[in-house]
Amino acid sequence: MTDTPIDPDAAIVAEPLRRAIGARYLTYALSTIMHRALPDARDGLKPVHRRILYAMRELGLRPTGAFRKSAKISGDVMGNYHPHGDGAIYDAMARLAQDFTIRYPLVDGQGNFGNVDGDNPAAARYTEARLTAAAEALLDGLDADAVDYRDNYDGTLREPVVLPAAFPNLLANGAAGIAVGMATNIPPHNLDELIAACLHLIKSPNARDDTLLEHVPGPDFPTGGVVVEPPENIAEAYRTGRGAFRLRARWVIEDLGKGQWQVVVTEIPYQVPKSRLIEKLAELIHSRKVPILADIRDESADDIRIVLEPRSRNVDPATMMATLFRLSDLETRFSLNMNVLIDGVTPKVCSLREVLRAFLDHRQDVLRRRSRHRIGKIDHRLEVLEGFILAYLNLDRVIDVIRYDDAPKQALMHSPWGEPYARAADEGAYVSPLPAKGDPTLSDVQAEAILNMRLRALRRLEEMALIRERDALMAERAGLADLLDDDALQWKAIAAELRAVRKAFGKGTELGARRTGFDLPGDVAEVPLEAMIEREPVTVVCSRMGWIRALSGHQALDKDLKYKDGDARAFVFHAETTDRLIAWASNGRAYTIRASDLPGGRGMGEPLRLMVDLPQEAEIVDLFVHAPGRRLVVASAAGDGFVVAEDELIANRRAGKQVLNVRGDVAALPPVVADGDHLACVGDNRKMLVFPLSDLPEMPRGKGVRLQRFKDGGLSDLRVVTLADGLRWRDPAGRVRHQADLSDWQGARASAGRMAPRGFPRDNRFDTGV
Repeated sequence: MTDTPIDPDAAIVAEPLRRAIGARYLTYALSTIMHRALPDARDGLKPVHRRILYAMRELGLRPTGAFRKSAKISGDVMGNYHPHGDGAIYDAMARLAQDFTIRYPLVDGQGNFGNVDGDNPAAARYTEARLTAAAEALLDGLDADAVDYRDNYDGTLREPVVLPAAFPNLLANGAAGIAVGMATNIPPHNLDELIAACLHLIKSPNARDDTLLEHVPGPDFPTGGVVVEPPENIAEAYRTGRGAFRLRARWVIEDLGKGQWQVVVTEIPYQVPKSRLIEKLAELIHSRKVPILADIRDESADDIRIVLEPRSRNVDPATMMATLFRLSDLETRFSLNMNVLIDGVTPKVCSLREVLRAFLDHRQDVLRRRSRHRIGKIDHRLEVLEGFILAYLNLDRVIDVIRYDDAPKQALMHSPWGEPYARAADEGAYVSPLPAKGDPTLSDVQAEAILNMRLRALRRLEEMALIRERDALMAERAGLADLLDDDALQWKAIAAELRAVRKAFGKGTELGARRTGFDLPGDVAEVPLEAMIEREPVTVVCSRMGWIRALSGHQALDKDLKYKDGDARAFVFHAETTDRLIAWASNGRAYTIRASDLPGGRGMGEPLRLMVDLPQEAEIVDLFVHAPGRRLVVASAAGDGFVVAEDELIANRRAGKQVLNVRGDVAALPPVVADGDHLACVGDNRKMLVFPLSDLPEMPRGKGVRLQRFKDGGLSDLRVVTLADGLRWRDPAGRVRHQADLSDWQGARASAGRMAPRGFPRDNRFDTGV
């Protein structure tokens, strides 16, 4: 016999590339959605978690039994059910054991399974695990044909499609996953409250979501915390399956005596590593974004204890915490997206009611299957009992058949029974009617049961005991038959099972007590700087090379100060620690610096470029204290400018804020306060122009409009004046001159102007000191 040659061209399928890629990507997407990322609404598990629990059950790792190495468990799961790498399997198993990650742990871990600081678990060869009582409740019923089974990945074993799930695990422990084009994120909830909602839904199948929220007020995170979301937002999230919960850390005030106090954080938000949180808080202290906070200490042991030490005892603790909530992970937002698989097949964003309904329908199906399985077992036992009773009544005949017949099984099944055998009535024995010759004989099951009976059991065989067992089983069977025929009895049985689970894991137990609290919502507004630091006078000193510092107190502005070699003073002025300083650069950007962030005056200070992202080609042309509500005139050396509200110059970023647009080598001039009615401009050509300030537009950003026209050169300086007061300046001899009448220099905006008055400074700059 010769093999038929295979035509290689026959195996080639021609189709458009777009269709081929689309079909294969769709297959991948469906596999990711159904077999990896989204949990089943019935048992709340993804396939990897379901396989882990089932493999641990097959290994006999009961809650009261011994532990086994995690490497053995992950190896069995990978080899038998989940061929996706033991590392991923072990990570998934470790998560099921972390009491700070999962609300009701399903794996009892022994060894280092990670901690709330964010440290990873130890290697699988160093840790051991077994199932918890909660996991056993999810698995209860697998031996009673409660769910369907399917082949594993290589067809050598069978695995459950879904677990029986004695409690709504999807909501109790939550879930998170990212699929293709969809994701899920479900927070943990309190099991006692979920069962209360299920019992209400059993009693009132048409209950509304708002009614269920009376039993389930919100999430219950394993790490505690306080939910500060408005009730209407919570209701809308559970009604639509999408929303978010704002979660804050829980904190208390510890009185240290003598007016001293400190804040202790006892619970942190869910899924926030404690070490990263402390690093962020320390960063806030180092960057002085929260000047009110002086120090942070981690005094945690088995519980959370983060100590926050204020800089001053006069500070309001609530003000300090409000600032930290806004700037750190002491407040987080947990998104709700209840995207789950209905019946293990259809992805759907469900409401609270729909998720609980899916669980209850699953429990009803489990109850029916378990009842049918039990009826099958009872029927088999009843058949065996009938054979035992018949054998008891003909015990001598049975012994003779077993002793002398070459084919005892066939003889028991097909041979007619001999004469009836019974003890005398006066001995108190119950005498049953025996089958006459020709009556139906034993079945295969009955004959096999009699032959498999141990010899010592023959003497204990008693008809009355057999009859009592038979009657009890028949009564049980009748009850199960009634249960299968009546939905009301089924829901009554389901409610009883839920109450039993509630008793084991409810609020009366240490595990079931609610951990997350609720508080009235409130917006965390930005706390004013004045409320966070003490107001103290300082003298700000900035050199020409950009070294800045703050001297304590208001010192004399003409005081001799030390600078680095080759450096000199550029700006010296009085301020307070609560002030914000504006650094105006030649590139038209404004940078904001807090006076409280300036280094002390013992040394030479620090470079200003370390505090703000000032480009190397730009220079600071002015530095002044911000005055809220003030208006400034900003202009460039090219002669363009406009009026801007000083509040628009405030920048919350190191990169500053672009206000005046300049190009090329054109530099921005120092801004002037718009506290008059006319603007006086003087150019490099010594021509001066005075025009109404109202001719300038007020805008937050831009190039501005032409202030003065120049044939060559540019704008040298500008000043806002009151026309009635005239113009004053200091001549080279130090004398103050006053030009009361400025009509000769008045003109339209953007005109050329006239030569400056006699005695005007040679540097073409107005003297702001007169």
